[in-house]
Amino acid sequence: MNNGIVNQLNNSSTGEADDFPYVLHNEPQFTDPGVNFDTLYEDDAEDELEDTREHGSVIMHLLSQLSVGMDLTKIVLPTYILERRSLLEMYADFMSFPDLFERIADCELADDRMLAVVRWYLSTFYGGRRSGLAKKPYNPILGEVFACCWKSPSVKASDEKVADGPVPTATVNQITFVGEQVSHHPPVSAFYVEHPSKKLQLNGHIWTKSKFLGLSIAVHNVGQTCLSVLERGEEYLFDFPNGYGRSILTTPWVEFGGKCSIRCEKTSYHADIEFSTKTFYSGKAHCLKVEVYRPAEKSPYATIRGQWNGVMHIKTNQTV
Repeated sequence: MNNGIVNQLNNSSTGEADDFPYVLHNEPQFTDPGVNFDTLYEDDAEDELEDTREHGSVIMHLLSQLSVGMDLTKIVLPTYILERRSLLEMYADFMSFPDLFERIADCELADDRMLAVVRWYLSTFYGGRRSGLAKKPYNPILGEVFACCWKSPSVKASDEKVADGPVPTATVNQITFVGEQVSHHPPVSAFYVEHPSKKLQLNGHIWTKSKFLGLSIAVHNVGQTCLSVLERGEEYLFDFPNGYGRSILTTPWVEFGGKCSIRCEKTSYHADIEFSTKTFYSGKAHCLKVEVYRPAEKSPYATIRGQWNGVMHIKTNQTV
C-alpha cells in the first residue's frame, strides 16, 4: 500500500469519525414521506405465472447442463424465472403479519403462547409465497445486507429511537429486520428481528442447498431459528421445511414438504409440523398438519389441519 495513503489513514484515525475519508455524507433518508418504495414492486407481470414452454430453447439448453441430484448453485439461471429481489428480502416476509408476531408477547398462559408462536410460524409461508408463482430470488452476494421495519399494529407510535438497533431510523414501537449473507460457499444467510416494546427477538440462519430432481427442483433449508420472549425468559427453536419447484417444463409452481418442529426448552412445550407434498396421482397440494403438545403429555392439546396458502382449522382441548 502507498505510504501516503497509510499516513492519511493513520492521521485520520485519531480525529472525529466525520473526518475519515471514506465516510458517506449522503446517506438516503428512508423516512422521507415522499418516497414510496412499494411502487417498485407494483408490476402485474411480476405476479403472473408464465408457461416455460414459451422459452423452450432456453429450458432445453439449461437441462442439457444438468443431471439428477446436481447442485444448482453453480448454474446460471435465465432471468425470466428470477424475482426482482434478493433472498434476504424474501426472508423479511417472515414479518408480513406483525400482529401475529406481537400477540406472542401478550399471551399470559403457556398454552396460548405456544399456539401464538405456531400461528405466527405458519403465517410466514403465506407471507413469502402468497401466489403459486415459482420464481427464485437472486442469490445475495457475500456481505450483502437488507434492513427494513414495520409499524406496530397494536402499539401507539413513538418518536423514541432505538439505541444501537439494526435500523437507525426505527423507533422502539416498530419491528425491525436485518439480514446479511455471511457465507458464499456454502450460501448461508443470517437474520435478526427485534420488537423492543414487546421484548421479542428473533435470530436465525439458513443454508439453502438446491438440487435438480428431473422434473422438479428441491431446495433444502438447513439451519435453525430462535425466537426469544425476553419477558418470560423463553426461547422457541424451530426449523423450516424443504421447498420444491414443480412442473419446471410447463407452468412452474411451489410447494413445501418435510417435517419440522418448534420446541421451548424452558416450558417443555413442543409442536410437530408436517408439510405434505402432492402425490403424483392424487391428493391436494400445500397441505399440512400440526400437533401441539404440553409437557410430558402424549396426546396433543391442539391440532391444525389445512393448507399453508389457504384455510387452516385448529381444534383445541383446553382440559388439563
